[in-house]
Amino acid sequence: MTLQGWMQIALYGAVVLALVKPLGGYMTRVFNGERTLLSPVIVPIERGLYRLSGIEARQEQGWLGYAGAMVVFNGLGFVLLYALLRLQAGLPLNPAGQAAVAPDLAFNTATSFVTNTNWQSYGGETTLSYLSQMLGLTVQNFVSAGSGMAVAVALIRGFGR
Repeated sequence: MTLQGWMQIALYGAVVLALVKPLGGYMTRVFNGERTLLSPVIVPIERGLYRLSGIEARQEQGWLGYAGAMVVFNGLGFVLLYALLRLQAGLPLNPAGQAAVAPDLAFNTATSFVTNTNWQSYGGETTLSYLSQMLGLTVQNFVSAGSGMAVAVALIRGFGR
């Protein structure tokens, strides 16, 4: 490896170490429901979404409701990603004219990305349209990690009682 490569690794490590304390503290405040720098912007949006959803923000959710919400959320993510992959031939942002993904491959890919294992058994740009990659895989990469963090926080809260 070159000197430049080692320097990049060292710089990356230094940036990660420098961000541990401020980001960790921020995440702790968010998960504990404390005020943060972004609260004036985020809290009104959050309250509006809670009001639309009929959720009482101060009421704790039981494990059964939480588990059900996670199953429904990830189940809907799976169904939407599977449908996107199966219907990509007729959807926009498909300039290469990619055909619909085969049922077994669409199932495998949707399951993989919803569970955040991201096992790819296809040829990327030679199989998936831009829309499938952007709206399907990228969104699932984000929300599957977020739902995993939500489960971890719920477990920590549950065991911390």
